[in-house]
Amino acid sequence: MPTKILVIDDDPATTDLISLLLKTRGFGVMAANSGEDGIKLFDANPFDIIVLDLMMPGMDGWDVCRKIRGHSQIPVLILSALDNPANVASALDAGADDYLVKPVASGMLIAHINNLTRRADMNGKSGTTNNLKARRE
Repeated sequence: MPTKILVIDDDPATTDLISLLLKTRGFGVMAANSGEDGIKLFDANPFDIIVLDLMMPGMDGWDVCRKIRGHSQIPVLILSALDNPANVASALDAGADDYLVKPVASGMLIAHINNLTRRADMNGKSGTTNNLKARRE
């Protein structure tokens, strides 16, 4: 079964590009173009990892991350144009597991996704399992 990834970014061109890249590498991908829609998809579907932008209108990436951390330990990878140590620290404090700066080489994105899912599996924190458990509670 392929790794299931939720991509949340307010720019449709970005979600389309990332989705295409990940699908060609064998990942299962769903995308949302707002924090609110991302939370709805997360609540309705099992995922193994979330790739999340920070700067979004309405519910931003920090809010999304905190909301997800309220009931799941699914790995969250921030993919943001913000290249400021304070923003990185803030995202990690909100519960993110990793942080990459846009633009990122496709190989680097894939390597970070594989690393996070491998660590989650080793620690028994598969996102799919946690998400399903959270929905039952």
